[in-house]
Amino acid sequence: MELAPATESGTPSGAEGSGTALAVRREPVRPTTRPSGRSGALLALGASWVATRTLLMLLVTGVLRMPGGDITADVWLIYHGWYGVLQTGTFPLDDVTWQYPPGAALVILLPGLLPWSYLVSFWVICGIADALAMGLLVRTGLRKGRALTGAWVWVAGVPLLGPMIYNRYDVIVTAIAVAGLLALIRRPAIGGLLLGLGGIVKIWPLLGLIGTPSGRRTRRSWTAAAAATASIGFLLAAGMNGAFEFLTFQKDRGIEVESVGALPIHFARIAGSWDGRVMMNYGSVEMLGPWVPLVSKVMLAGTVLGFGWLLLWRFTARRRNAATMYDAALAALLIFTVTSRVISPQYLVWLVGAAAVCLTVRGTSQRPVALLILAATPLTLVEFPLVFGDVVASRPGAIAVLTARNLLLLVATVLSCVRLWRSTRRTDRVPATVVMPRSEPVPGVAFSVRPGIAYEQDLLDGMDRPAAAPGERR
Repeated sequence: MELAPATESGTPSGAEGSGTALAVRREPVRPTTRPSGRSGALLALGASWVATRTLLMLLVTGVLRMPGGDITADVWLIYHGWYGVLQTGTFPLDDVTWQYPPGAALVILLPGLLPWSYLVSFWVICGIADALAMGLLVRTGLRKGRALTGAWVWVAGVPLLGPMIYNRYDVIVTAIAVAGLLALIRRPAIGGLLLGLGGIVKIWPLLGLIGTPSGRRTRRSWTAAAAATASIGFLLAAGMNGAFEFLTFQKDRGIEVESVGALPIHFARIAGSWDGRVMMNYGSVEMLGPWVPLVSKVMLAGTVLGFGWLLLWRFTARRRNAATMYDAALAALLIFTVTSRVISPQYLVWLVGAAAVCLTVRGTSQRPVALLILAATPLTLVEFPLVFGDVVASRPGAIAVLTARNLLLLVATVLSCVRLWRSTRRTDRVPATVVMPRSEPVPGVAFSVRPGIAYEQDLLDGMDRPAAAPGERR
């Protein structure tokens, strides 16, 4: 508000009229609240999360029932059994179903700190992890240049996997990985620390570091991740027996019935040309017998080639933006998943979490990839637990569902890699700076121009031509 002299008629003092008075000139007041559109989006997000998680909890607790058998057995039977062994100060040395890095012991022991039964406490921890991941995605999406699309992916993707998702500890690891990835841009050391913590629990969160730009950010994040992984691993190995015994349980594994590599064996079995066995082996239902060693070698070769390509991309990428780290993490995770001998249904929550992080950035290249992942989640719910018995028996209808799911993941992997490569290869060149000849000064007019400005602009132009020799730049 400003006071200005005015005449009695309200005109300024310099206008015609006699007498003076004070006229109040009010400036428009800018709104201090956020636009109603943003508030509506937040309200819709919150309502959707509450509604979907309420339905999910009704399914988890058995108030509403789904066909497919009891999916809580992994918690009250397997996890709780491990909990009893871990309390004695040793890892489950004689249990070949223990297939996890030593940090998984921390998650298995965690429900014992809560006052309820082990099963209920586990559900509570999964619900808290789900809510924390949602909160972080919303908080990030509200920042300038970010979007709430990632939060919507999380809201939709998790319940599409069904009640199984609260009966596996993968949602807890995914929440840690989401927090680590989101922290990498502003606080690389904290991001690396969280990804290292996730890595000692279930390996794959360490893949989130593949896209960090070289320099201080990589040094800080990779050092923090290595420190977290090594220190926690050392403490667990020193304090408990058999921390790394799980590594000896890997060599004799077969091909898990839901993996990409299992598809040709399923087709051969349907055609009557495969006479191997399908049985519970090392904690999952696996195929054993003819063709399995060959398929295992092919899957391993795919993993090596995939990560070799990632290293090539890392050392040759020309362009980066705020989404590049996240896009690379999703591409690496997809390669890791589709070339694995095991694709358990809970693995899809890893992909949902990584895709959600990508879509918090408006400039991400992975939007169609996220849609393919979301399309794969309900198919995963159908194949497990709804028709899992038919998948194990290689019945054509169930194998058609499994094939559709795995083909979606394969297409998502290829598309993710292609889009990541293209997004970091584009060199949108700016026109070269034109230096005008010196003109004669106009008498009486002087403009102060800094002499080095043309040179600095030319250096900026040269950033889009990294292959040009210094002498080629003007």
